[in-house]
Amino acid sequence: MKNTQPNLLNDSMVPLVLRLALPASVGYFFNTMFNVVDTWWAGKISTDSLAALSLSFPIFMILLALIMGMGSGVGALIANALGAGKAHNARSYQVQGFYLGAILLAVVLIPLGFALPWLFQLFKAEGTLLQAALSYTWIILLGAPFFLINALLNSGLTARGDTKSFRNFLIIGFLVNLGLDPFFIVVIPLGEAGIALATVLVQLGGIGYMFWRFHKSGLMEGQTAEELRPNPKLWGEILGQSLPQRISMGSIAAGGFVINHFVTQFGTTALAAYGTAMRIEQIALLPTIGLSIALAAIVGQNNGAGNLKRVKQAFITTLLMGLVLWVALYTPLFFLAPHFMAFFNNKPEVVAQGDLYLKIQAITFMTYVVMNLSGSVLQGIKKPSALLWFGLSRQIVLPIPLFWLLVTILGLGLAGIWWGLVLVNGIAALATLFWASRQLHIARITSVDAN
Repeated sequence: MKNTQPNLLNDSMVPLVLRLALPASVGYFFNTMFNVVDTWWAGKISTDSLAALSLSFPIFMILLALIMGMGSGVGALIANALGAGKAHNARSYQVQGFYLGAILLAVVLIPLGFALPWLFQLFKAEGTLLQAALSYTWIILLGAPFFLINALLNSGLTARGDTKSFRNFLIIGFLVNLGLDPFFIVVIPLGEAGIALATVLVQLGGIGYMFWRFHKSGLMEGQTAEELRPNPKLWGEILGQSLPQRISMGSIAAGGFVINHFVTQFGTTALAAYGTAMRIEQIALLPTIGLSIALAAIVGQNNGAGNLKRVKQAFITTLLMGLVLWVALYTPLFFLAPHFMAFFNNKPEVVAQGDLYLKIQAITFMTYVVMNLSGSVLQGIKKPSALLWFGLSRQIVLPIPLFWLLVTILGLGLAGIWWGLVLVNGIAALATLFWASRQLHIARITSVDAN
């Protein structure tokens, strides 16, 4: 396995990006299809079940913010250490990530679990909708440690150029979920709780496979007893690298609450349409996630090696690839959106509202590409602090007054929320692109002066 890994420091750029991005994109396609299957079964239960999954999305994003933020931060540090030829540091970051992640997860999960009923009631959830949202989300919270373990194992593998292991896990998980969902909904009728239980069991089972791939890769060869001991000093370094990303991703959860607050004014049908359309949108964005993962690994290792010219080359290459994907993916989605919506829920109102969302959001596709790739550059060169402010501005500071203006003052209704997202994402994309380019330029000047 070690001999077949790509060389992130020397391989030709376009083939290298494709070699890293394609497995990651395929994996996340199956991960999203995993969620699509959950959405389909929720739609079979009731419209309230679909709405419950939409209500739970911000909570799920809080968990992802912690888990993925920790994974990306640890991964960036590992990649930089490997690029600098410091395998000892890479092993230490990997181990300390598990210690710190466990502590932070406990700090977040316990109060969040108690606060769930209050949070859902803020959005007027009551009766069967409230119970559906609670039964689903509580089980997801209990399974969060399994998500964290898999994410941290994957961060070490990806930093070394292995995006295939996590792809394999996500494909296998999707296939297992195809059987678990109907088992827990039809055979053992647990409703929304059954959907969540299936998800948690897949994550638990995946730990064994990811540990095996982790061991096979030789990631921890030469490990010493000292590296296995808790090291609070390294926790501070990991926090500094991962905290901005965690808060930025956490702001997505807050942004989800903001969007849900405005969408729920238009009823449960609008909420169900939004949740369904958002999952369809995620499928279209999957290849761009692969590009971001590939870019982060390439930037991290080359920054560690001091090769910032190659970092810039990787950034430009992935931006151009993202532009091609925008045209290739959103052209068919623009015309076929009603058919995709009808697959999950054929109620005319749900289909019409979801179709409008997808057509308007087609404009924002490239903004997500720019934001994600710029974020990968900032993580890779270890300058992620601005991600915190960009995330808060994009998810909270700008949307609240803008949605209020478009929906209430200008009277655009539900479409006002969707157009507000176009404006907010456009501003954020330009800001992150400018800042990433500026920081990369400063890093190159500093590197030249140091030499």
